Amino acid sequence: MKWKELPQNIKVRMITSFFNRAVSSAVMPFMALFFAQELNKIWAGAFLITTVVIGFFINLVGGYISDRFPRKKVLLTTSWLNAFFFLIMTVSLLPAENLIWLFAGAYIGFIITSSLGRPAMHAIIIDSTTPENRKAVYALDYWLVNLSMAIGAALGGLLYINHQTELFMMLTFTSTMIPIAYGIWLQDHFKDQLQKKHQNVFVDLISNYRVAFRDSAFVKVVFGSTFIFAAEFSLNSYIGIRLAETFDAVSVGSFEIVGVRMLSILNIQNMLLVVCFTFIINRFTDRMNKKHALLVGLLLYGIGYMTITSANTWYVLVAFNLIATMGELIYSPIRNAEQANMIPSDKRGSYSAFSNLSFSGADMIARSTIIIGAFLIPTMMSVYIGSIVMIGTFFIYTGLFVRSWTSGKVLDEGVTAGGK
Repeated sequence: MKWKELPQNIKVRMITSFFNRAVSSAVMPFMALFFAQELNKIWAGAFLITTVVIGFFINLVGGYISDRFPRKKVLLTTSWLNAFFFLIMTVSLLPAENLIWLFAGAYIGFIITSSLGRPAMHAIIIDSTTPENRKAVYALDYWLVNLSMAIGAALGGLLYINHQTELFMMLTFTSTMIPIAYGIWLQDHFKDQLQKKHQNVFVDLISNYRVAFRDSAFVKVVFGSTFIFAAEFSLNSYIGIRLAETFDAVSVGSFEIVGVRMLSILNIQNMLLVVCFTFIINRFTDRMNKKHALLVGLLLYGIGYMTITSANTWYVLVAFNLIATMGELIYSPIRNAEQANMIPSDKRGSYSAFSNLSFSGADMIARSTIIIGAFLIPTMMSVYIGSIVMIGTFFIYTGLFVRSWTSGKVLDEGVTAGGK
C-alpha cells in the first residue's frame, strides 16, 4: 500500500507516533534502571509492577470512554495531560539531587493519562482500515514504529547517562506538539457510539466488557500475547539491569561498550533489522500458510530471548537478538491482523482496551523478573522466559486457528463469536 493511499487518520497517527516514540524511546527503556539506581531493585520492581496494575484498570476505563464519547476529544484531553506530566518529570530532574518522589508521582500520572487515551487511538485506527488492507497497514506502522525507536535508542545510548534532563525536555516538546496535530488533522467519523444501559456507571462499564470476556477465542489470543510480549519487555527490565551489573566492557578504539550501551545496541539492532526486513519478510509470509508462519516465528522468537536472558558475551547477544527479531517479524503482523479482524465493529474501543491487557500483563511479568532475578541465577531465568513463551504460543495458536465448539456448531478456523 502506497503512502498516498492511506486514510488521513492513519497518516496522522503514524507521523505523530514517529516523532513521539523517537524521543520517548531514548528514556523509557531506562526507567527500570533509573528507579533501581535512584532507590533499589526491589523498590523499582514493586513500583513498576504497581504502575502496570494501575495502567491496566485505567485502560479498561479508557476503552469504555472511547466507545461512549467522541474519540478525538478523548485523545486531545489525554495528550495534553501527557505533555503536562512530562513537564513535571523534567522539572524534577533540574535540581542537583533528583526529586525522585515528584518524578515518580508524575510518572504515575503519565501512566494514567496515556492508558486512558490509548484505546481511543487504537479504535480510530481500526475504524480507518478494512480487513483487506489491515495487514499492510500494520506492517507499515510496525516498520515506522521500529525506525523511530531505533533513532530513540541511539539517542538514549549516547545521551542518557549524561544528558537525562535534555532528553526529557525534548520529550515534553514533542508531547506538546501531538495534541496540536490531533486538533488540526485528526478526523473522528465514528457515530455509532455506545449507549449507556445501566444507571450505575460502574455496572455499565462491567457490562460493556462482558461480551469481550465471553469471547473465548479472543481471550486466548490476549492471554497468549501477554506471555509472548513479556519476553521482549524483559529486555528493558531484568536483562537491562543484569547487563548493567555483569556485562564485561568491550573497547572499540577509544569507545567503551559497557552494559547500558550494550542494551542500547541490542535495541538499535532489533529496530534496524525491523526497518530493513519488515517488507521482505511480509512478502515472504504472504506466500506461507499463516498457521505455520506463526509457529515458526514464535519458535525463533522464543529461542532468541531465552538465550539473551542469560548470555553475557557481546557476539552471542547480537546473534540471538537477530534470531529473536526474525521471529518477531514473522509472527507479529499475522497476530496483529488476525486479532483486529476478531473485533466487532461496535465495540472496537472496549475490545482494544481489553486487548491491551496483553501489554499491561506482559509489562507486569517483565517488571516482576527484576524481583525474581534477584533470587535466581541467569540460566534459570532463561528457563523461565522459555516457559512463558511456550505458554503464550499455545494460547495464541489455539485462539486464532483451532476449531471451537459453541452451542453444538463448529466455528470456522480463525472466525470468532463476534461474527468476524
